[in-house]
Amino acid sequence: QVHLVESGGGLVQAGDSLRLSCAASGRTFSGYTMAWFRQVPGKERQFVAGLSRSDGDTAYSDSAKGRFTISRDNAENTVYLRMNSLKPEDTAVYYCAARDGNVIFISTRQYDSWGQGTQVTVSS
Repeated sequence: QVHLVESGGGLVQAGDSLRLSCAASGRTFSGYTMAWFRQVPGKERQFVAGLSRSDGDTAYSDSAKGRFTISRDNAENTVYLRMNSLKPEDTAVYYCAARDGNVIFISTRQYDSWGQGTQVTVSS
């Protein structure tokens, strides 16, 4: 497993942008497929974006497509989520996740390591 720590959340207004960061430590970061999920109270954690470990494939939820961008810096052991044109419905706790494999899954069950989450609140 890899240890993950998210940062970059906060309170913003609708239309603003944020960049979340997820710093990894413990094992070779480049060997992991990384993903971002989000969760609101009373609902299941949902897939937002994923980035495969080797070929750079990405995947996005319908709500994230066109507004969010996932990227990674293997030299810095960090994965990012750039979020543009934020909407109030993007308000959630955002979690970083890692899996030892090359396929991006949208199910939380496929990920081995999780961060503690960072709160994003978008006001209207």
